[in-house]
Amino acid sequence: MTSTVAAKLARVSDSSQSRYEALESWAEGRMKPEARVRPADEAARADREYFVRRDGLYYAGTHLLVDLWDGERLDDLELAEATLREAVEAVGATLLHVHVHPFTPNHGVSGVAVLAESHISIHTWPEVGYAALDIFVCGECDPYAAIPVLRRAWRPERVQLNEQKRGLAG
Repeated sequence: MTSTVAAKLARVSDSSQSRYEALESWAEGRMKPEARVRPADEAARADREYFVRRDGLYYAGTHLLVDLWDGERLDDLELAEATLREAVEAVGATLLHVHVHPFTPNHGVSGVAVLAESHISIHTWPEVGYAALDIFVCGECDPYAAIPVLRRAWRPERVQLNEQKRGLAG
């Protein structure tokens, strides 16, 4: 949780209200409007839930750490941008901005898709056939839906996944 959100939660929760109750109030929209953090296009998404309730847990979102090994075209800037955009669509997120940047001398690529629901980022090391990606999304977005997109784009020999539930309340 960012310090801004924590400060806002602290302002609206008193000693009789647990942190979990404050998070729940914030996520369900029961806090004062000035204490709530909303995406850029609030009117279009005001009815969406951004915290996740699944399998008896309540958390901000799922953060996948993805390692691609022995992939192809890891130096291709245009492919990186197109794949980030396709991954955003696959997970069901709202794209705010994409930026990709080439590096020399190894010709690696770094890029990020900034989402209303968080981000997808990539960093590549073509000289060793490796790419590291983060897929962090909240609400109803499915980060696992991006994996087939990544496999098609870079054709890795091996994919390693690590899942973290961010903002696990309680």
